[in-house]
Amino acid sequence: MEMHLQPLATTCFVSGEPFVDGARVASHLVRIGAAMEIFRHDVLESHLERYAPGGVVACKWVHVFKPRRAGENADRALKLTAENLFVALADPTTEPTPENTRLVQFLALMLERKKLLKPRGRSADGLRNRYEHARTKAMFEVPAGELTPEFFVAVQQQLSVLVGSPKPKAPEAAADAGKPPSPEPEPEAAPAINA
Repeated sequence: MEMHLQPLATTCFVSGEPFVDGARVASHLVRIGAAMEIFRHDVLESHLERYAPGGVVACKWVHVFKPRRAGENADRALKLTAENLFVALADPTTEPTPENTRLVQFLALMLERKKLLKPRGRSADGLRNRYEHARTKAMFEVPAGELTPEFFVAVQQQLSVLVGSPKPKAPEAAADAGKPPSPEPEPEAAPAINA
């Protein structure tokens, strides 16, 4: 799963005020318009009360702004993968929300299956699962939770905002879905060739 997004802005979406090193910035992924495109809105935390997303917010996280270093590859930051989203949302400096927690739990499960995260047991209090990021060796703690059908329905709704809903089946395919497949016709016998 990957998407291409705008990089972290250098100014506040609400006020236009430039971000300074160390400023707390809330990043939102928002689905907007008839084309349902995903946009990233970066807002100074002090201006959040005036922020109006203008669409459906898929997720948000708060982080400390660090200016891009000279020569840093900006195009690399444009690709949002499940791994990048997990790292951003599971970062200890990101304040958890119920929506983000659910998404982080799902992404951890998915990335563990892809061998990008290695399970490292539970935290001392038993409330969080510990994971090691295979590439960077960074440790992440993810709140432990029950993977109920309701959990997966809620995650599916969040992901449909990010990547779109599944395409509906064609009417013929949907009508035929309940019928058993028709038997293949017997191949005709080839005429005998007399030599």
